[in-house]
Amino acid sequence: MAPFDSALARKQPAAEPAFRTPPHNIEAEQALLGAILVNNEAFYRVSDFLEPRHFFEPIHQRIFELAGSLVRASKLATPVTLKTFLPSDVDVAGLSLNQYLARLAAEATTIINAEDYGRTVYDLSLRRDLITIGEQMVNTAYDAPVDSTPASHIEDAERRLYEIAETGRYDSGFQRFAQALTTAVDMAARAYQRDGGLSGLATGLTDLDTRMGGLQQSDLIILAGRPGMGKTALATNIAYNVAKSFVPGEVRADGHRDALNGGIVGFFSLEMSAEQLATRIIAEQSGIPSNKIRRGAIEEGDFERIKDVSIELQNLPFYVDETGGLSIGQLAARARRLKRQRGLDLLVIDYLQLLQGSTRRSSESRVQEITEITTRLKALAKELDVPILALSQLSRQVEARDDKRPQLSDLRESGSIEQDADVVLFVFREEYYLENKKPREGTAEFAEWERQITDAHRKAEVIIGKQRHGPTGTVELQFEGEITRFANLDTVHRSDF
Repeated sequence: MAPFDSALARKQPAAEPAFRTPPHNIEAEQALLGAILVNNEAFYRVSDFLEPRHFFEPIHQRIFELAGSLVRASKLATPVTLKTFLPSDVDVAGLSLNQYLARLAAEATTIINAEDYGRTVYDLSLRRDLITIGEQMVNTAYDAPVDSTPASHIEDAERRLYEIAETGRYDSGFQRFAQALTTAVDMAARAYQRDGGLSGLATGLTDLDTRMGGLQQSDLIILAGRPGMGKTALATNIAYNVAKSFVPGEVRADGHRDALNGGIVGFFSLEMSAEQLATRIIAEQSGIPSNKIRRGAIEEGDFERIKDVSIELQNLPFYVDETGGLSIGQLAARARRLKRQRGLDLLVIDYLQLLQGSTRRSSESRVQEITEITTRLKALAKELDVPILALSQLSRQVEARDDKRPQLSDLRESGSIEQDADVVLFVFREEYYLENKKPREGTAEFAEWERQITDAHRKAEVIIGKQRHGPTGTVELQFEGEITRFANLDTVHRSDF
């Protein structure tokens, strides 16, 4: 459509301009609006990705917003119906608003090109957003507050860029079912090639893998339990097993390798330092209790074992971030950066309640903040296409029951944890509770207690409380408390129990 509004598309004087005009295309905006006013079906060709804010001209933003409201309400959006909701005294380049609307419709082209015009408007809006972010980066770098660091500036810029990237796609929506079938067949092929025939990442715990089929891509997996149950120990065991079994595959077009087995692990240790986490893993793999390692109460043979395990750990694709008090936005930015720079196949977060939401959510309530965190974690799992294993605390109501096995209702602070999670796992060790209920020796109760604690010795239960893709139930594991290690129950000597 030829531009009929020279004032809206007015150029700068011939002299060197003081400022560059942000990228925009008034003619494309006019053509799209005209097509919508002539045939309201044109609106549905752009409504899934285009919003009023994407238009450069304010009056065009208002026209598109009103037209959309009318169309969604099953009403007719024409110059006649729109003028009722717009001020009549507005002057648009020498035309009244009524005249301008009529001109848009009169000189409109066919709706066949409406989507192309919409994409042009949208892309130019993204370019303006990028310019705004660049300007803010420059201004912040020049006038940084005293308590601000360059690292925080980088994280903030990354967050804003990825927010644009997440919303800056107009190729989503419906897809042919054949495309989904191809993805499903590819998943089955990967499962066939992997050790154990799993469609997801193997945890190294056979019975758990059998129940779950491994850790599935894009799943949010919540691992919950009361303090002392071994949540962190189980998470580090799984993370180590995944990293240890990593076998790189072919290099993709983006330079990253697909994993034939295992995967690259990112571990956000919000509670423990990286040194404490490393000591735990060394203890788990060497069989030497971590308290002995810390006290130096080890012999020469023990030190050789620690050295051998440390050499092995150095080569693992295992990355730890020990920063405390992270917000969900900062965590997402760092996870994206890790995937871009190193690759990523499993993300572990220890633990959920130590994350912070946005400032706005934090000021509302803790429940709203946790809701925001779990919702964004699920979105991050889908975006990165990796399983996210997030640890969570349980409420104290567990302690008030006779049967202390956790339930979904025990998840702390928000029902959104249960709602957003694809899988909810609970860690339970009856031995922990029995040790705190030891009766007086020589009584009948002591004999019964002794039998129960013998049965529960070095045993743990992982309760699958929810699973979208498979059955729920309970998996029994071996737990070695001194070195905080979980293992398959069928690999231990039965005489130990």
